[in-house]
Amino acid sequence: MRSEPTAHPAWLERAAIPALFLLLGVIYASWAARLPAVRDALSLDPATLGTVLLGGGIGAVTSFPLSAWLVGHFGARRAALYAGIGLLLILPVLALLPLWWALLAGMVAIGAASSSFDVAINALGAEAEQRAGRSIMSLLHAWFCVGTFAGALLGSAAAALGLPPWAHFVLISVVLALPLALAYRVLPCDQPDAELAKKHFAMPHGALVWLGALAFLGAISEGSLTNWIALFLRDHLHASEAVAPLGYAAFAGAMLVARLLGDGLKERHGARRLVAFSSLLAAFGISLALFAPNIAFAAFGFALAGLGVAAVFPCVFSAAGREGAAALAAVATLGYSGSLAGPPLMGFMVHGFGLQGGMALLAVVSVVVAVAAGSARLLR
Repeated sequence: MRSEPTAHPAWLERAAIPALFLLLGVIYASWAARLPAVRDALSLDPATLGTVLLGGGIGAVTSFPLSAWLVGHFGARRAALYAGIGLLLILPVLALLPLWWALLAGMVAIGAASSSFDVAINALGAEAEQRAGRSIMSLLHAWFCVGTFAGALLGSAAAALGLPPWAHFVLISVVLALPLALAYRVLPCDQPDAELAKKHFAMPHGALVWLGALAFLGAISEGSLTNWIALFLRDHLHASEAVAPLGYAAFAGAMLVARLLGDGLKERHGARRLVAFSSLLAAFGISLALFAPNIAFAAFGFALAGLGVAAVFPCVFSAAGREGAAALAAVATLGYSGSLAGPPLMGFMVHGFGLQGGMALLAVVSVVVAVAAGSARLLR
């Protein structure tokens, strides 16, 4: 017989899912903020770095059997716990790997853990949204942005203090272990999905294809910006290691603002129109950063890009979640395929055409997202 968690105050239960989104954001930003230091320690050129980052996408896409089995066999609550433990254990190891191929393997592992965790917490969020009877997914994803903003600032502070990446990551993992454990304890037990547990792979079909396409393109744009903003400021505009993460902080902070407002904008204007307009704004912001004469102007451009890309995932995952856990996992699979495609595309673009060429590719991707949103019938 399954035991139920002990009763806890209602506010603590309401805070549990946002805490899990925040946790994922801190981990993403911590890695992105110290990526220049890790890159320099291993002397990676742009093409090799793109290959290393490709490992995260490989792990994410190939982990579908794992994430489906975890959610299907244990339920989303326990799946989030197990995948979260994996994230906290793997993050410090990334900074200790001495060779590029070892770092590639580490990226495969953290990609699998992060995608499994992401699927689990979005399943929890979709269930909470259905119980609430109103749109709350953008607000939940705003907590991810709180995490990325805080993680970027902490990364800047750690670099300014001369803290090596491995020590920084150990501290992050130790601190985040507490909210992970508390969230698991206070969330109510959910039911496993036997059919989902049997799936080994899933691809969207029918009307879900357009949601999958948006998730794919959105992952290329948001994921690549996450990994390359600090590198752009460091290498193209010669920012210091402590200043470079602040460009990503501007991007993440703007995403936070957009997602705090996102549910209201979605209710007022509809998800399709919101995603289309926001994606055009992202393209404009990236274009500004491309030709920025200084760090401050580039950070402003990346802030506009953050405002723009923020709408894609909450709207897409909310729409997919309405179709069930299997549909959500299938759309997420294509989203993680975008994570798979983004790093090598950026790496080879940067290697052949420089950082500006890579960023130009992301501006084009954002325009394509705006066009594709018009055909996504389930996006409403």
